[in-house]
Amino acid sequence: MTPPGMGGASDIPERSEASPAVSSCLTVLSKRADFLLAARARRQSAPAFTLQARRREEAPGGGIRIGFTCSKKVGNAVARNRAKRRLREIARAELPQHGRPGWDYVLIGRPDATATRPFEALRADLRRALDRLHADAP
Repeated sequence: MTPPGMGGASDIPERSEASPAVSSCLTVLSKRADFLLAARARRQSAPAFTLQARRREEAPGGGIRIGFTCSKKVGNAVARNRAKRRLREIARAELPQHGRPGWDYVLIGRPDATATRPFEALRADLRRALDRLHADAP
């Protein structure tokens, strides 16, 4: 038996094949100013969330940036975190194909609906909201 840390074959961590929490082409918004700018721009409602989007002038060729928020109306911390996890997952799955580079998106969770809506319906809602937002955008 080899002591831990002595280079035994069992000490090599296995590489996880799971997808990352947020795709590599997505950057997460963290500054309040970015959320406020998105709040003044376009918005599209969906049954389980509201999508806000704005085109960035400072970096039009940049990647896609995404933010997530849930107010206390969604519920306690457990409910808000569950809703945000679901929003992060649909963003990771749909934005690389349907989002536009140089845009900021903010997903706002809704009470009860975000946590309880079927996952495929959430994904379809995001695709539909993105199509509507970009339909009249140049």
